[in-house]
Amino acid sequence: MPRFAANLSLLFTELPYLDRFEAAARAGFGAVEILFPYDLAAEETRRALLANGLELVLINAPPPDQAGGTPGYAAIPGAEDRFRADLRRVLHYAEVLRPGLIHLMAGYVSGDEAAETFVRNLRWAADAAPDRRFTIEPLNPMSQPGYFLNDYGLAAEILDRVNRPNVGLQYDSFHAQMIHGDALAVWQRFQASAFHAQIGAAPDRSEPGRGPTDFRALFAAMDKSGYDGWVSAEYTPSTDRTEASLHWMTA
Repeated sequence: MPRFAANLSLLFTELPYLDRFEAAARAGFGAVEILFPYDLAAEETRRALLANGLELVLINAPPPDQAGGTPGYAAIPGAEDRFRADLRRVLHYAEVLRPGLIHLMAGYVSGDEAAETFVRNLRWAADAAPDRRFTIEPLNPMSQPGYFLNDYGLAAEILDRVNRPNVGLQYDSFHAQMIHGDALAVWQRFQASAFHAQIGAAPDRSEPGRGPTDFRALFAAMDKSGYDGWVSAEYTPSTDRTEASLHWMTA
């Protein structure tokens, strides 16, 4: 059975941010991920991790645009300087938080020039921080219209072109199901590139056990593939309290 982590940006949101760490540990999670941990000083989040014996699996980059822009611009031509400046800020957070992975968001753009920009920025990030591991994640066009990285085949092409050992795939069962119609088949085809995995049921991104994905078969395929990373619960609970949605962990 995979090792499960909790996405604290979506789970336990009925609680204040710093209280979610204790709730996750109490529910049986050994690790957490936080999409954008930039609102508080990194030391506060680090203390909450240590107090509850939790590993931080992943954070997103860049930080949210406080001016109201869309998140992510690693693939946007002309934004290279901004990407590099903001990634340096993220790396300062990472020195304190010690996340296993940093997800680099592509942004909302299309075309060959965007692909070239994305490859250049990913190579720059990988070379600028060789001791860090980075991921890229396809997002489905129904939930995220206009997002550049919207297909697992495209992600594989980008990773081949980047050709850096510290840049890999971030698999998400919800997005895989929405994009390709079969989350299990996507895992079986692309798992060799996966640094990280996330789970959520399609089409509403609720807890596993709802929708068409066979999560028992998916977890078995992850075990069979030899994947030894964390599998993060990244979903919006259909229940008022997160604990009531965790039946899939004990099933």
